[in-house]
Amino acid sequence: MKRYYLLMFIALISICRVDKISAQALPVGTPVIEDYYRRMQLLGKIDSNVSFTVRPINPVQLFNIKNIYRPDSVENDFQTHGQFTFAGKQGLLQILPINWQNQVNTNHPYGWNDGAMIPARGYQTMLSGGFYLKYGPLSIQLRPEFVYAQNSKFDGFDKNRTDDDLKKYYSYYSMIDRPERFGTSSYQKLFLGQSSIRLTVGPISAGLSNENIWWGPGICNSMLLGNNAPGFEHVTLNTIRPIQTYIGSFEGQILGGYLKASGYNLMNVTSTSDGTSLLTQKNPSDRYFTGLNINYHPKWITGLTLGLTRTFNAYKSDVTSVKDYFPFFTPYKKVTVGEAGDAFNRDQYTSMYARWLFTKAHAEIYFEYGLNDNAYNYKDLLGSPDHSRAYLVGMRKMIKLNNYRDQYILVSGEITQLSQSVDRLVRDAGTWYVHGGVLQGHTNRGQVLGAGTGPGGNLQSFNVSWVQGIKKLGFTFERYEHDVDFTRAVFPDINGNSRKWVDFAFGLQGEWAYKNLLFDATLKGIRSLNYEWVLKDYDPANYYIPHNDVFNCHLRLGVTYRF
Repeated sequence: MKRYYLLMFIALISICRVDKISAQALPVGTPVIEDYYRRMQLLGKIDSNVSFTVRPINPVQLFNIKNIYRPDSVENDFQTHGQFTFAGKQGLLQILPINWQNQVNTNHPYGWNDGAMIPARGYQTMLSGGFYLKYGPLSIQLRPEFVYAQNSKFDGFDKNRTDDDLKKYYSYYSMIDRPERFGTSSYQKLFLGQSSIRLTVGPISAGLSNENIWWGPGICNSMLLGNNAPGFEHVTLNTIRPIQTYIGSFEGQILGGYLKASGYNLMNVTSTSDGTSLLTQKNPSDRYFTGLNINYHPKWITGLTLGLTRTFNAYKSDVTSVKDYFPFFTPYKKVTVGEAGDAFNRDQYTSMYARWLFTKAHAEIYFEYGLNDNAYNYKDLLGSPDHSRAYLVGMRKMIKLNNYRDQYILVSGEITQLSQSVDRLVRDAGTWYVHGGVLQGHTNRGQVLGAGTGPGGNLQSFNVSWVQGIKKLGFTFERYEHDVDFTRAVFPDINGNSRKWVDFAFGLQGEWAYKNLLFDATLKGIRSLNYEWVLKDYDPANYYIPHNDVFNCHLRLGVTYRF
């Protein structure tokens, strides 16, 4: 497959002409700046046809920005701020910002959408920087990421558990590579990070990349691809701006690459009290991951985006033919391709999404509805449309403060629902991100590619912030249900009451700019009820929730230096 990557890239070079187009992308999750662009779209200051559902975005092409890291700058000197042109302005060299992210969890892991960082207790830091070089249609971005995590010990699922509990945990989670703790000591690793080599012609860009990809309209979560896990090596063909047609505009991306295992066990405890191993043997091969995301902006409805995604995940050793590498036209109906749905073990997902932008109201609404198991036929789909479903829905609105120039109140909320519907009582659909054949599931290096809340996780979040340009100060509230599907399967209700592990988080957050520096900070207090599904001092005659409260403080602080 690596030879295939190289041949594709050489072929693209041979057919491309020299062009002044820039393919510089803003990395997914760039603190302060990425959300600033989306807020400006709410205010009608940038093109409403840009969907923000195929990211990273390309602000140079989309918004006519000279320096994507300085959207708040009023200076026009192209030779300043770390940018240098050469070869008659055919070439560009830019020194990329240095970003230093730090976070602390005082009791146990909490947080998601932090890229190469890991779920860990204690102090953790990530440092990134590099350069962007362009000449004609060719661009190279080198932006590695270094991560260090203290990775302190914490009370996990294995504390004071019976052999039966451990067996149930391993039996359930053996179908996903999602370790509770990444080893028993400190963790440090250097990643390629947000690096890429691209060729860009017109609105189309192709190349090799290790960048994080975000698909869908979500802000707190993405159902299929986001920045919850480290980026992975892939070939990509994507638009860098909407392609205009008579009926409207289109955006999209096709990619294929390899996912890697974490190399860690689910827990540090790997056997029962009598020495019986709890481990499940898994195929150690890398997995070939491929996906398609395409959306449409109707010409007659301003601000509306309709999209479709589809992904496939299979062991590298099973992918042998052209149709295995490009399976996008595989029928959805199982009756067409066999009861199992595939000739070999392959984990499939699909989703439909929509985002509607109302610039006059400074607002947007969006949703995504996905399936992790294809229907047997159309009759099955119409009869049980919520079988294997998951969804997210959200909204945002900016309210102008009339007596203050360019100041707004930003109100937003989002709901992510990954636990199974009541259809599970008739037919189990399996939990999102786990798979009985591809035993690493929908993960890369031990973290879920999609929603950071993980298998069966549900999240409700609400935010209110004061906004002025690139600056933002506010508070956030989250309610997070940990793997409801696991709870139902392993810990049945007691006296009609659920043993759910639920986190309630209240936090303060801010983003600020001062000259060359950008600051982002979050401070959250998290109350975990029934932590790790434990009922401490349980009394059947006097049951109530909670029985095992744990308090955790989550602190995140980032500093970005812009040249």
